[in-house]
Amino acid sequence: MRKFTLKDRLRYAFDQTLSIGPLSLIGWLAVVTAIVVLVMTGVVYLVGISFTDSPLDQIWAYLMIALDTSTLLADPWAVRLSTTVLVFLSMFVTSTLIGLISAGIDSRLEQLRKGRSRVVESGHTVILGWSAKILPIISELVVANANQRRACVAVLAQKDKVEMEDTIRAKIGDTDTTRIVCRTGSPMDMASLNLMSLDTAKSIIVLSPECDDPDSAVIKTLLAITNNPSRPADPYHVVAAVRNPANMEVARLAGAKEAELVLIGDVIARLVAQTCRQSGLPVVYTELLNFSGDEIYFKLEPGLVGRPFGEALLAYENSTVMGICPEGGPPAINPPMDAVFQEGAEVIAISEDDNTVVLSGLTDPGVNERAIVHRQPLEPAPEHVLILGWNWRAPYVVDQLDEYVASGLRVTVMAHMGDPEADLANHPGRIDHITVSFRPGETTSRPALDGLPFDDIDHVILLAYSDVLDSDDADARTLITLLHLRDIADRRESGFSIVSEMMDSRNTELAQAARADDFIVSDRVVSLMLAHVAEDTSLRAVLARLFDPAGSEIYLRAAGQYVALDEPLNFYTVVESARRQGEVALGYRVHEHAGDRRRRYGVVLNPDKSATITFREGDKVIVLAEN
Repeated sequence: MRKFTLKDRLRYAFDQTLSIGPLSLIGWLAVVTAIVVLVMTGVVYLVGISFTDSPLDQIWAYLMIALDTSTLLADPWAVRLSTTVLVFLSMFVTSTLIGLISAGIDSRLEQLRKGRSRVVESGHTVILGWSAKILPIISELVVANANQRRACVAVLAQKDKVEMEDTIRAKIGDTDTTRIVCRTGSPMDMASLNLMSLDTAKSIIVLSPECDDPDSAVIKTLLAITNNPSRPADPYHVVAAVRNPANMEVARLAGAKEAELVLIGDVIARLVAQTCRQSGLPVVYTELLNFSGDEIYFKLEPGLVGRPFGEALLAYENSTVMGICPEGGPPAINPPMDAVFQEGAEVIAISEDDNTVVLSGLTDPGVNERAIVHRQPLEPAPEHVLILGWNWRAPYVVDQLDEYVASGLRVTVMAHMGDPEADLANHPGRIDHITVSFRPGETTSRPALDGLPFDDIDHVILLAYSDVLDSDDADARTLITLLHLRDIADRRESGFSIVSEMMDSRNTELAQAARADDFIVSDRVVSLMLAHVAEDTSLRAVLARLFDPAGSEIYLRAAGQYVALDEPLNFYTVVESARRQGEVALGYRVHEHAGDRRRRYGVVLNPDKSATITFREGDKVIVLAEN
């Protein structure tokens, strides 16, 4: 690893102060003047030619000479004349020197404004590229770094440095203890990458740019990182976003086993497919991925060695156990209840912090046996899903619906932008369990919507036209369609659910006014995942398993399927009931607060297990379970 020299650090500190503005220049001039005056005073006292007995008077005299050349004049006239010539000559030389210094400072300031100076930081997070995901990522990193004295996020993108800083300042505001450093350059250029001090970075996040072929830019950036001839031997911690599944293998090769890859289209598609059939799921995932709430931690706990997983579920008061990570092996989410913790295995838990994952020591958690309900399995009924709108993520949504639901599902697609039928025909995924039909019509037109068979529709997926419109225009059309759908539901007294894809999180409040069941802010969900994996690389495997239809996923199921309603009980009782059904209870959702943003839409993750709660009709229990 390359070490920074004292010269590097001093120059970096000087550059940072110069970039602040004119006040810093005035400060530097004052410092230089003071140093010169003090040095001159010390010299005359050491030589013994001082014309005053007081050091303070000597400092004051030299300061006056420095500020006022008239003190050099003396009698007679010949001396005055010669002194005047010297003064004018001194003024010429001084003005020339000042001009040169001024030109040099202006040149340096222009270079700083262009963002081409080296970043001299250690333990910082580097973000390569610029897209709509960068602002949520920086916001989450600021929260994650709140307990650190001096944290830094360095951004390299092909944008003007001042423009990037102004955008971050306007959209995010106060960054607390985290400093944001922006540099201008191409993430695919090795010379530009060398400005970011990747050798000393804690993690590197590679964003997919907003262009026609974003994956090519990501792959080129990974190649520039891993094949830099001046890089250290130690592996980097790189997190990259890939759009097309077909590019995953070549991205892995480019990442040289150093990059954790997040398939963004697949993540959103799986979340949409899960959410359309169970309201509240996006809020659960957002709470789980937010740095401001409880998070997923890995903790080595010797006290669990030799004990089964099912017993560990009741062993924590303020943490929720969700899996086991064996030493040197992949994590297991909701493993069999009789799976035993081996030596070196870590517990995977949701908790406020890593130091709060502590065994409670309770021998009697107070489970209410009378309140436990034994759920009867329900036969899946045929369902009809309506997709309104279209974008590049839509084929993956249809693909995931085919994975998640049983045979007999019907999907109807209506969109007036894009070519849904051609996109699905060219999509590499297979559709084996569902039937898809297409209807022409403008999704913002009320007559076109009125012509749809809503009495036969169970779920509506509202996708943004993000391929052809910017985020504001795409969200505006989504909101118009959403208002029509709500009015249709009220007039027909239809019970279909609605999940809406939003591009900008600021528009979710408007969507809430239109009474949408759920919002999925695509860029925010992906940004949260990238930020979490950047902070802890082991989380990628956990998140991948949570979104994998082949394993256990998060479900919101009626509380009455686990415990008796209208009866006071503690959450240990819910955990025990879910455990007997091979599931892990993570929390609950209060139906009464489902529309209250201040109460996190009723979602409570990792609740205090000893606290008394009474479930009502409509309340849900959040569980990890097989489909």
